[in-house]
Amino acid sequence: MAASETTTAPSVLTRDGLGRLIDVLRADGWTVVAPVARDGAIVLDEIATLADLPAGWTDEQDGGTYRLVRRDDEALFGYAVGPQSWKQRFLVPRLKLWSARREAGGFAVDATAEPSPRLALLGARSCDLHAIAIQDRVLQGGAFVDADYASRRENVLVVAVQCGKAGGTCFCVSMGTGPRADAGFDLALTEILDGSGQRFLAEVGSERGRALLERLDAAPAAQTDRDTARAIVERTARSMGRRLDPTGVREVLQRNLEHPRWDDVAARCLTCANCTLVCPTCFCTTVEDVTDLTGDHAERWRRWDSCFALDFSYIHGGNVRSSPRARYRQWLTHKLGTWIDQFGTSGCVGCGRCITWCPVGIDLTQEVAAIRATDGAGTKGDADGDA
Repeated sequence: MAASETTTAPSVLTRDGLGRLIDVLRADGWTVVAPVARDGAIVLDEIATLADLPAGWTDEQDGGTYRLVRRDDEALFGYAVGPQSWKQRFLVPRLKLWSARREAGGFAVDATAEPSPRLALLGARSCDLHAIAIQDRVLQGGAFVDADYASRRENVLVVAVQCGKAGGTCFCVSMGTGPRADAGFDLALTEILDGSGQRFLAEVGSERGRALLERLDAAPAAQTDRDTARAIVERTARSMGRRLDPTGVREVLQRNLEHPRWDDVAARCLTCANCTLVCPTCFCTTVEDVTDLTGDHAERWRRWDSCFALDFSYIHGGNVRSSPRARYRQWLTHKLGTWIDQFGTSGCVGCGRCITWCPVGIDLTQEVAAIRATDGAGTKGDADGDA
């Protein structure tokens, strides 16, 4: 992913100029993936023209609540993050690893990987750029590289959008991951709508982004546009829907593994795995083998899994996390604590998706605050013997 260090002065694109950007990317062979309004949500999909963007829509989010509502303008990016993250484009939800067919004397195995598309991500937010960087570290930054992930990440162009609206469950300011994108993009846009009309302040983050901007009808940005763009992001930062104090949170959780709050949250948790499926950094997968009825053909597939699934923690002799209490505790302490031990960073970017898309509105910021407020309260043993 491109670095954002540049000395190029910001430019301004009109709405038509943004449309031209999409046209140029597609003409250059990029598959442009961007937010679209579909099935009552803002989701990510391939687009062909500017008209595919969700003009005039915003979202209302709270714990267990999400709905799209109309804005009183035609903003193209006037919403927070939706249920999907860019993770699905790199760590794909379902991947065929190989197939085999019976032949005389044995089996022939086909492990040919599908070619990865050239992806242009349009509309990526700062929290998601941080999430991509975290997954890069997890899946291709160590001794064991996920080959399919690395292939899909190899040729990606990013046009970020600075957040002009905080969702009701956002807390990226707490995590130091937004709302301003300052790295990981080729171009970054700030959407401005005022008495002078609609336009986009464009900031360059790479040489590739600079070359792309030079092909568009972009004008130098006036100081007033720079000031307006800065004020938009500052306003968004002040209007965060949630807050989490990250100070010493790893240590707080580690010394409160038997805190009674784990029982409280377990009484509400459905272990549905929604939180892990919408999370932009969760990376748990499982492998399944399937065959046809004749036994002549077999396939091995990798698919997303979750630490909330009972079978995920099954080892010889049984499940090591058989209770909802143990599984929620594992998720939260890993996300905010032991992830740091493994990868040198928190596994949370403050996007708030896990809060919005939890059917019962469990809020990890509230859970951490409750444990912190009664630090050391728990002494009861784990009835399941769960680790």
